Amino acid sequence: MHSLSALIFDVDGTLAETERDGHRVAFNQAFAAAGLDWHWSIEDYGQLLSISGGKERIRHFIEQAHPGFAPPTHFQDLTQFIARLHQAKSGFYKQAIATIPLRPGVHRLIQEARTAGLRLAIATTSHLHSVIPLLETRLGLDSPQWFDVIAAGDVVPHKKPAPDIYDYVLAKLQLPPDACLVLEDTHHGLIAATQANLKTIVTVNDYTRGQDFDQALAVLTHLGEPDMPCEVIAGKLATKALCRESLSISMLQKLWQQLEC
Repeated sequence: MHSLSALIFDVDGTLAETERDGHRVAFNQAFAAAGLDWHWSIEDYGQLLSISGGKERIRHFIEQAHPGFAPPTHFQDLTQFIARLHQAKSGFYKQAIATIPLRPGVHRLIQEARTAGLRLAIATTSHLHSVIPLLETRLGLDSPQWFDVIAAGDVVPHKKPAPDIYDYVLAKLQLPPDACLVLEDTHHGLIAATQANLKTIVTVNDYTRGQDFDQALAVLTHLGEPDMPCEVIAGKLATKALCRESLSISMLQKLWQQLEC
């Protein structure tokens, strides 16, 4: 097994609680701006998260809740209407992210990884136009340059739980799967990473806490801060001793040594 060389981060729900307080709010604003009386509650959006991708989520909602819906006549078809609606949503999302903090331990772990010489990558179904503003707002204007690969949106044909996005990142990094660790927050993300032969640590949130994470190395409440210890919920390995305070690069390197044995 190779030494730990790279961390690959999901974005929504992993770096920040963007789903509930960012994307959901932006979708509702886009609906209102388009003159639609659609509204996704927190509970509604939790169910819609089983569909990966914003445009796919809108289409699923229309098919299920408004099967007879026809877009305004100035649109060529439903696909064009959905794309325009999603574009408007992206604009509202950029405004929303200014109020959304990173999850505990995210900034710290990324900085530790940079100091230790580990490479960084992102693998997300969100559009690049949603990812970059979050990074610049919360990590710094130069932070997108910290990541060797930012794989986002429609860069691959199939979204999570398909492994395409992770296969793409591995090819760009030119690293084997056993040299990389994934940070995810959903069952779909975990399945996608696992199918790409990647090992994964999951940090749950209110939307994903009850999902199946049996294939994860560890399931944590969050990454932890010195004054906010993370809690180990489950996992394949006895990681409790490694996470008494917060998940650190040194702890991950110890974990990698355990995996080599």
